[in-house]
Amino acid sequence: MGDFAALSLLSLALVLALQLLTYAISRRAGRLSVVDVTWGIGLALVALLAAAVGTGDATRRTLLAVIVVVWGSRLAWHIHRRSRGKGEDPRYARLAEGRSPASIFVRVFLTQGLAQWFVSLPIQVSASTGPPRGFSLALVVLGVVVSVVGMTIEAVADRQLAAFKADPANRGTIMDRGVWGWSRHPNYFGDSCVWVGVYLVACAVWPGVLTVLSPAAMVWFLVVATGARLLERHMADRPGYADYQRRTSFFVPLPPKKG
Repeated sequence: MGDFAALSLLSLALVLALQLLTYAISRRAGRLSVVDVTWGIGLALVALLAAAVGTGDATRRTLLAVIVVVWGSRLAWHIHRRSRGKGEDPRYARLAEGRSPASIFVRVFLTQGLAQWFVSLPIQVSASTGPPRGFSLALVVLGVVVSVVGMTIEAVADRQLAAFKADPANRGTIMDRGVWGWSRHPNYFGDSCVWVGVYLVACAVWPGVLTVLSPAAMVWFLVVATGARLLERHMADRPGYADYQRRTSFFVPLPPKKG
């Protein structure tokens, strides 16, 4: 456990340093929303750190590093490209009203850094434990498959939505095509699968199973705190959205209802 404690402290220092840098960039850019770009980057950096200095099973360290770096890099680039040239996100504009810079740093940047550290606990534990044996190998395979499927769904959903929004003919309409016809939030569902898969890989060796609150926290963020439920409230008054809700599964992709 000493190896895990050292790696965990290094991971915490890494994400907090990243958030300090992000805060400085945010001040220069005049936008708090740049913090969204570093969400995936921070988790990818922790996975790289774990692969580099972890003393546990090298295969699992490498697998998780590849998964999380690919996921985090794609997500960061997608968010950067989507927000480039735009103003402040209304969510952050409301949060910043009447608050001091110190308060904003704590509520936005420090909070995100701590969340990155907590969500990455399965990676840290996995990098500090030995190789899986027997049936446990099946958990590693299952975890990798779940993560890859999740990354694919998320990437396809983001690409389809970006193409839809880029077409002026779709202005004012609801995206209900492709994977968006099976789930109202397929990108968030795919994201959650990535972290459930990471957790399954960590579960292959004790005490990885104890990090269950990390993927639970990620799913909570995606569904309740900053993801699907918040977007549903924002979209509620859009013409056609109530019908879209009636026809389409909220989160888990399912065949659309007819009629």
